[in-house]
Amino acid sequence: MLRGSFNSFFTVNVSVENLAPCKKLVRVELDATAVDSALDAITKDYQKQAVLPGFRQGKAPRDMVVKKYAAEIKDEAKRKLIGDNYRKAIDEQKLKVISQPDIEEIQFERGQPLIFAATVETAPEFELPEYKGLPASVDTKTVTDEDVTRALDMLRGHHAKYDTVARPLASGDIAVVNYNGTCEGKVITELAPTAKGLTEQKSFWVETTGTNFIPGFAEQLLGAAAGDKRTVTVDFPADFVTRELQGKKGVYEVELLEVKEKTLPPLDEELAKKFGAESLEKLTAGVRTDLENELKFSKSKSIRNQAVQALLAKVQFELPESAVANETRNVVYDLVRQNTQRGLTREVIEEQKETIYHAAANSAKERVKFAFIVGRIADQEKLQVAQEEVIRRAQQLAQMYQMPFDQFVKDLQKRNAVNELYEQVLHEKVLELLEKNAVITEAAPV
Repeated sequence: MLRGSFNSFFTVNVSVENLAPCKKLVRVELDATAVDSALDAITKDYQKQAVLPGFRQGKAPRDMVVKKYAAEIKDEAKRKLIGDNYRKAIDEQKLKVISQPDIEEIQFERGQPLIFAATVETAPEFELPEYKGLPASVDTKTVTDEDVTRALDMLRGHHAKYDTVARPLASGDIAVVNYNGTCEGKVITELAPTAKGLTEQKSFWVETTGTNFIPGFAEQLLGAAAGDKRTVTVDFPADFVTRELQGKKGVYEVELLEVKEKTLPPLDEELAKKFGAESLEKLTAGVRTDLENELKFSKSKSIRNQAVQALLAKVQFELPESAVANETRNVVYDLVRQNTQRGLTREVIEEQKETIYHAAANSAKERVKFAFIVGRIADQEKLQVAQEEVIRRAQQLAQMYQMPFDQFVKDLQKRNAVNELYEQVLHEKVLELLEKNAVITEAAPV
């Protein structure tokens, strides 16, 4: 009920004990006069508002009010005193608390000092390393006429014709196949439950050129005719998208159903108009600009990643357990959402929960460490984030996840994750600063 604040002319003793590198025990003792004053002030407030049988509001005797509301008065006084003095203790000790305190009441009675202890996690203490002039290497690759031609051919492919032909499969054709795959003598889904598409497909189209499927698969079908069956052996690359298959061998029983000949449309004005360009010249110029933007983005991302890794290597410090746990949960949430959008069922995700958690935990520590470094750099550089920037970030994420903006915001609020957007924008500002101040060396393209 009491809305004001208590008189601050009381003795408060605060001591801090280090429990772990980022965990402290803050012990607070407030003299008995403050306790009695708080209880009296709240009792008076209750007395003014209490309505008891036989008395008008505010006219009930004090002892009757105390008898009826003793528990409420004590709870409110305790909550107020602990809340106010906890915050004062944290401020006076200049502690950067990053989690909700675990408060233990040790003593609270009229005529006695208030004693309580708060276990808190604090931001790690470390010396900020030099973050300007970090080394990064980028190749000297530029967009060539050949790159533009390949991109235009890909556009032509969107309007290609596919005609079934009665001849053996040749390079450039499309093979329409049924297949079943095994790895190490087991059905592939036994090793990789999410890899159903790699295990079995019916009427699957495989290009004999390009790398849109398993490397080495299509080449072993060349020369086959419709109705032929072949055993195809492949080596899954070390960086294959399905982690469980990386570096292993696969065996596929393949039946060729059809051979389709691919015919590209001519590169002319008509094709340009199909892609909304006024002319072939403008289509070509637009493709070149897109490729240059992609290359610029790729180089920027590489510089930032190298700068971050160089910065992380410059400083070592302990991380708060709660921060790592929270970040791990966030990464798990994102991984589950991505897998759901890919069409995986709850059952499959549940089967993969240990793998998902392991992947999340591996990246969480590094992300938390960099987040603390980002905060220190932002403070030193006096970087600010405007509300408009946070809104734009929310709109970008909603679009990326193909969610209505209002629904995305409600989802953030439900997870108490709105502040994450602020941190993401600040993170981006620091990355821009690191990139701008990096020392770049150029290397020939690999």
